[in-house]
Order: sequence, then C-alpha cells, then structure tokens
Amino acid sequence: MARVFTSFTLLALVFSMVMATDTSPLQDFCVADTSDHVFVNGFTCKNPSLVEANDFYFGGLHMKGNTSNPVGSRVTPVFVEQLPGLNTLGIAMARVDYEPWGLNPPHLHPRATEVLTVVKGTLEVGFVTSNPENRFISKVLHEGDVFVFPMKLVHYQRNIGNTNAFAISTLSNQNPGIVTIANVVFGSKPKISTDILVKTFQTSSDIISNLQSKF
Repeated sequence: MARVFTSFTLLALVFSMVMATDTSPLQDFCVADTSDHVFVNGFTCKNPSLVEANDFYFGGLHMKGNTSNPVGSRVTPVFVEQLPGLNTLGIAMARVDYEPWGLNPPHLHPRATEVLTVVKGTLEVGFVTSNPENRFISKVLHEGDVFVFPMKLVHYQRNIGNTNAFAISTLSNQNPGIVTIANVVFGSKPKISTDILVKTFQTSSDIISNLQSKF
C-alpha cells in the first residue's frame, strides 16, 4: 500500500512540474500582430499567409547603444515588441553597452532567467539570493565568459575597465520584463508615501525626498 501511495505521489509531483512550464506551440509560429488591441497573455497571431521574412528578423545589435546617461549603460532589447517572430517561442535577447565603469543597476526580470555573455571588456557581475539568506554571489567576467542570473533574483553588471564594454544577454521569455530597484522604489507614479520609505530604509524624510526627486 505504501509503495502505491509513493507512486501516486511521484506522479502528482511530475504532473505539477509539467503543468508549471510554458505550453508547447500548437503551430509552426505565431508572429505577433502588434496592431491588434485584444488583451491576451502575449500577442494574437498574424495571419500566416501575411507572414514574411522580416517578421523573424532584427537588425542593429552591431551598433553601440547610447550610454550618455547617469549610470553609463544602455540596453538594446530584442523582445517580442522588436521581433514579432518571437511570439510564443519563450526566448528573447538584448545587447548591453557599458561606458568605462558604467553600471547596469540592480534589477530583476519577473518572467525570465538571464544568461549573459561578455563580448568585449571586463565586467563585475552579481546577484543576491532570496530572504532570509540574502547571499551575495559575484564574479569578474572577461571576454567570452558566460554567467547566469536565476529568474526573479536581483542582479547587476558593472564595467570595471577603462574602455567600453558590451555583452549579449539571452532570456527565457519573449517578454521578460525588467524591475529596476531604484526606479520602482523611488520613481513610482504616484509616489510611495515618504513615511513608508523612511521606516523601510531607516533614514530621514529629507534623504527620501532627495532620492525621489532623482527618479
């Protein structure tokens, strides 16, 4: 009886794991119809007879992004909005450019794991595990090195060289999303109440107001 119970338990676990993954596509492709305003989990499909090669093409990752901003980095995304042929395929990518000592600030992707490949330069990368450990894991990467950031964990990259650097990021979702910690906390619309942030960060209202003014 115990053996039968164990078998059913294992089957239930396997079934739940299968159900937790993305469903397999039901056709060769589903090119996103970005002009359709129907709200679904993703994009509706373009008429297959109207699909063309450009629906599966994106040009421009050879070009450096504009890094003249306060953090000294720029992400050039290739998500489903830029490449409609990604719709339902569960993948995306991006190019990330860094000025010398430029930073891609702490952020997370709510729907994707990220694999980063350094193409040029030297990057310091890191992520923090979830509560209660909050373990900080970091490493210095050189050209050709690869590093993975697990889904939903806060992570960052910083150029620690005196020359420009760039990397290619691949993500396990056509629309991975990005939550930049500073922007979310200090730049929400409408603003989070100052007293909440004062208690959260154990600081003064003047400091919180100054930070909110920057975002």
